[in-house]
Amino acid sequence: MADLFAVDNPATPLAERLRPKTIDEVIGQRHLLAPGKPLAVAFASGKPHSMILWGPPGSGKTTIARLMADAFNAEFIALSAVLSGVKDIRDAVARAEATLAQSGRHTILFVDEVHRFNKAQQDAFLPYVERGIVTFIGATTENPSFEVNSALLSRASVYVLEPLSPDELSQLLDRAIAAAMPHVAMEPAARDALIAYSDGDGRRLINLVEQLATAAGERHAAIDTAFVEHTIARSLRRFDKGGEAFYDQISALHKSVRGSDPDAALYWMCRMLDGGADPLYVGRRMIRMASEDIGLADPRALSLTLAAVETYERLGTPEGELALAEAVLYLACAPKSNAVYEAYGAARAFIAEDGSRPVPLRLRNAPTKLMKKLDYGKGYRYAHDEEGAYAAGERYLPDDMPEVRWYEPTERGLEAKIREKLESLRERDRAAGKKESS
Repeated sequence: MADLFAVDNPATPLAERLRPKTIDEVIGQRHLLAPGKPLAVAFASGKPHSMILWGPPGSGKTTIARLMADAFNAEFIALSAVLSGVKDIRDAVARAEATLAQSGRHTILFVDEVHRFNKAQQDAFLPYVERGIVTFIGATTENPSFEVNSALLSRASVYVLEPLSPDELSQLLDRAIAAAMPHVAMEPAARDALIAYSDGDGRRLINLVEQLATAAGERHAAIDTAFVEHTIARSLRRFDKGGEAFYDQISALHKSVRGSDPDAALYWMCRMLDGGADPLYVGRRMIRMASEDIGLADPRALSLTLAAVETYERLGTPEGELALAEAVLYLACAPKSNAVYEAYGAARAFIAEDGSRPVPLRLRNAPTKLMKKLDYGKGYRYAHDEEGAYAAGERYLPDDMPEVRWYEPTERGLEAKIREKLESLRERDRAAGKKESS
């Protein structure tokens, strides 16, 4: 019986047929795969190591993992965090142990969307990684610093993949056209439209070419932009809960809220709901928007959105969807600030590179006599006993750490008052002789 998934079988999806067989065939990621770069060195080392590939959809994460298995003649086991659980992990490890015992071959365990595993599921990998039974390769579109637990993160190298550039997408487009419809020409403007719509996603570009090839049939006339736009519009009429259309629409919703356009925000939310998106997922994304794009400019945005999601949980569809509509309109109309988002990111980045500075003695709690004898808490100034309940000039960072100023409130909404308050407190600090941040 013919292998329906063989790369030379026309029934095989085009993306699978075009999957590179060597790292030299990979388009993009030259900062990792060019000679002397980190992943090229890893391929040449002769020994695989656990890693996390962090990058946007269609940037080559799965391809790199498969090529790693081929390069080291290793067994390749792929799991999807969306569909798998701890039992699947254990089954995969048992298979890896059997392969090692029977043939001496090592196993690369690839986990797609690893950020969707919870902490317990991620912890399940640890003993097998430490014992060398499997080499773990995780793929994620989310920041692993936030989505992958620290124990697993400490055992894996993190490699950041980038979206494909227009030039790289053009190379990929040439390959896809040659494989899917070599008899059909494509006008330059149509090529540019496809590349622009792909937005750095190689898999999306290949899928679009496959759709165009199906629509073109035996067509011999050159494909123009009108044909491309008609085909794309027709393909997006169905909402893809897990594919490109899904992420495009949630991105449009987020950007409409950030851009303070309530009508556009309501449109994209209703498009998603009408297409079958999980309303609770939409609600969770709106909770994120409340923190990322509004923050302390209007703290009510977060509580109102949380209340809307809770309302939907109680009422369900369709009654609860009205609460989500109320929330998305409020978010769009609220004053905008990403100051909390920026401050959090800057603090996390600093801590990731910084050492473990000790807590100053004056800031330590002293519940025992021994701790008091060791000067825990000595010299602490109780703010409520100071003028205006503020200990002017006091310092709460580690003693050997320079002053920092990560949170910079905007002049919009409530943050305007927060900014004014902080400036007055800093003026008191300056009067007390406290040094400014560098």
